[in-house]
Amino acid sequence: MIRSLIFSILFFAGIFIISLIFLPSFFLPQKFVLYGGKLMGYWTGFCLNFFLSTKIKLKGKENIIYDKKFFIAASHQSMFETFYLQTIFNSPLFILKKELLLIPIFGWYLKKIGSISIKRNKISKDNISFYEDISKAINYSNRPLIIFPQATRVLPTERPSFKKGASKIYDNLQISCQPIAINSGYVWPKEGNKTPNKEITISILKPIDPGLSKDEFNKTLENVIYSELDLIN
Repeated sequence: MIRSLIFSILFFAGIFIISLIFLPSFFLPQKFVLYGGKLMGYWTGFCLNFFLSTKIKLKGKENIIYDKKFFIAASHQSMFETFYLQTIFNSPLFILKKELLLIPIFGWYLKKIGSISIKRNKISKDNISFYEDISKAINYSNRPLIIFPQATRVLPTERPSFKKGASKIYDNLQISCQPIAINSGYVWPKEGNKTPNKEITISILKPIDPGLSKDEFNKTLENVIYSELDLIN
């Protein structure tokens, strides 16, 4: 419990300090703010290793897509993947709740890096243009989009059905999907204390190429991610 508390205090203090250091970058080209995002990712890895003795294992690195446009669909069990995946991929574009953009400083950062917001469970003018915004972001950038098809953080043993957002992106953009399974919830759960002396595995799975129907894709994505989580848990 003490190690968990120390981790939380110093981790968030570090994130706040990095945010302050990079405040001037809001007036500079976007690439300078993206450096701050990567630094937050490395800080996350350092804190886990130093304060919780957590090992981070990267599996399936050979499956990473380099030569074409793609989007990432990852399991979501903790805040870990939100930060750390920025150290593996080229500053991913995040899809997130619109409310997060209202957080002082951190919300400004999310907006500056090009995050795409949506109001959950609401039909609005903003949501109608949601997929058009995604298409523009992908077409005019070499950064991959990242989406968490479970829509929220879940417990490591939970297996909720995937939301349809990822399948709609797959169908609309006609680009490959990079599935990723991450068992971070055993170390950094949605609620409660962090658990030291464990390992987080990031498993990068074989791409799902375009060509499937939306339903086929959703079933395939859900199956490959949950099957991999069963193996690495």
